[in-house]
Amino acid sequence: MPDRWLRRECVLVCLAAWAGLLAIPLSLGQLGLGWDALNHHIYLGWTAEQHRFDRDFLGAGYQSFQSPYLYWPVYKMATGGWGGVMAAAVLASLHLVAVAPVWMLARTCLPGPTVFDVTMRSMAVALALMSGVALSVFGSTSTDLLGSAPLLWSIALALHPAATKPDGARALVLLSGLCAGLSVALKLSNGPLAVCMPGLWLLGRRKLRGRVEALFVGCLGAITGFLLGYGQWGWLLWRHFGNPVFPFLDNWFVPLRAWMGWAG
Repeated sequence: MPDRWLRRECVLVCLAAWAGLLAIPLSLGQLGLGWDALNHHIYLGWTAEQHRFDRDFLGAGYQSFQSPYLYWPVYKMATGGWGGVMAAAVLASLHLVAVAPVWMLARTCLPGPTVFDVTMRSMAVALALMSGVALSVFGSTSTDLLGSAPLLWSIALALHPAATKPDGARALVLLSGLCAGLSVALKLSNGPLAVCMPGLWLLGRRKLRGRVEALFVGCLGAITGFLLGYGQWGWLLWRHFGNPVFPFLDNWFVPLRAWMGWAG
C-alpha cells in the first residue's frame, strides 16, 4: 500500500477513535472526580503554574513532589469554571495522542495492503482503547494513559520498518529516544520499561558499528528528552530539598549535598 494511503488510513483511524473518545464523556454527561482529583490532581496543576514548596508542607501529601505538568489542563479548566462535559471532552481528546502509535505498532505486525490487514489494524486499535486500563481513565482526570503515550511513541518509532533495517534511520532512533526520556520525565514509573528500549534500537543491526551508533543516538535522545521534560521540575526539587527526585533515593544524595555544601 502506498505511503499516502497508509497516512490516510492512520488519519481515519484517529478520527474514528476521537469520535469514540468523545462519546464516553458525552454519554456520561459529566466528568468523574475521584479521590485523586480532589487530593492532588488539581493541586499539582496549580504547582505546575506556580510551585508552592516555600508555602505548603505536603500540600497534597507525597504526591506533591511528582512531575505536575500533565495535570495543568485539569487545573486550568477547574479554576476557569468549565462545565463538566466540556472539560471531560477536552481531556478525552488529549488521549488521541496515544492512538497513532498504537496504529503504527499494528501496522508493523500487519503491514499488508489487503482489506483483511486494514481491518485487523483497526480492530487492534479498538481493542487497545477498550481495555480495562484505558477505559478507566476516559471521563476522569487520570493522566496515566497520557503519561504512557510518549513511551508508546518510542516503541512505535523503534519498530518502524525504516528504523529496523541494518542502516536504520538515525532520526527515528533519535526520536524514539527523545520520547522514551520524555515518558520517564512525565512519569518516573515508566523508567523500568524505558530502560528496555536499547534492545529495540538494536533490532536489525548486525555490525558492531551500527549497534554502537544506535545505542549512542538512542541514549543521547533519551537523556535529552528526560532533561527537557524534567529539568525544570528537578531543579526546583534540588533547590528546596537537595534531591532532584525527592523523596526517592534521598540517601544517595546525602554525600553530594555534603560535598557541595548544600544548604536548603
